[in-house]
Amino acid sequence: MTAIVPRLPPAVDGLGDYGLSLAQQFYQTFGWLTHLLVGDPLWSGPTEVGGCPVQQVKERSASALLEQLQTSNANLVLLHYVGQGYARRGCPFWLVEGLETWRRSNSQHQLVTMFHEVYCSDEPIWSSGFWTSPIQKQLARRLSCLSDRCLTSRQGYAQMIRQLSGDQHQQIPTLPVFSNVGEPQDLRPLSERSRRVVVFGGVGWRSRVYQTALEHLEQICNQLEISEIVDIGPPLNLPLPAVGKLTIRALGILPASEISAYLTDAVVGFFNYPIAYLEKSTMFAAYCAHRLLPVSTTWALPAPEGLKPGEHFWLADQGQSIDLPRAQTIADRAYQWYQTHNLSNQARHFAHCITSLSGEG
Repeated sequence: MTAIVPRLPPAVDGLGDYGLSLAQQFYQTFGWLTHLLVGDPLWSGPTEVGGCPVQQVKERSASALLEQLQTSNANLVLLHYVGQGYARRGCPFWLVEGLETWRRSNSQHQLVTMFHEVYCSDEPIWSSGFWTSPIQKQLARRLSCLSDRCLTSRQGYAQMIRQLSGDQHQQIPTLPVFSNVGEPQDLRPLSERSRRVVVFGGVGWRSRVYQTALEHLEQICNQLEISEIVDIGPPLNLPLPAVGKLTIRALGILPASEISAYLTDAVVGFFNYPIAYLEKSTMFAAYCAHRLLPVSTTWALPAPEGLKPGEHFWLADQGQSIDLPRAQTIADRAYQWYQTHNLSNQARHFAHCITSLSGEG
């Protein structure tokens, strides 16, 4: 099997981390060796990552992709798709055209696509995403019709794929993303952890916390008697503010094992992310997997099916107070929700989609 990803470590790329973790789980559970194909010719990295052979396209063109797939004798391709991961404006013509040619070249070739996003559908008029959305939508339509199986991370995306494919895909597994920084076992209760808040994720999301939710971050720190705030991720383009009497300790980019260690010994994971899209948030997944209290402010409700504020995460701007016992209850529920789609369960869902193709060849 060949899995196509935008980039891989050492580059910071959540989608690449997802693809690599899934490939490693395939090998651990089923003995399947996955060849990873990087869709960025400028990526610089080793020829093997995490036990998986790695190749990359020489250029972003349909012919270069086709050559790479033919050279590796790929019969089954698992594509991890986000348009912006493969093209600057989110319109990867080269990728879709290359896969179309590869798919037509042999009736035995099969394509499984994981739509981590489908196309930009709610961008403001001043953004490039608004103007390129029709093109992104057309490419997603071609890709959905080309694919033998489709999976996605959100119910809303599944509905979009059904419509785009003309109901070609009726059964579309919806799998909220798993934690890219580990799934530790034997987690201690919050009462036995350091009174720590972790703010983790990409530059944009962490910047939003400090620019729009500082008051509520301070509030949760006061309510739970927090003594330390750590910021984990790429450097921000703004100075880290004080939070009441606390200063934020910037840790920068860390290996997954070190991030996991900080989360394992924390009480709160703070974020500011559209609530309606929590299924695709690796930040939220990491907080749930480490059984701490996920805290956000209200933005883009409603919550996805199966997630409820006050039960699986806490909204700090609702004028309510929280204590440690209630925080523990919410953390436990978030952790239990996560277990239904953790890495091993996701690998089984993917494996079912892949093995079901054998009867159709």
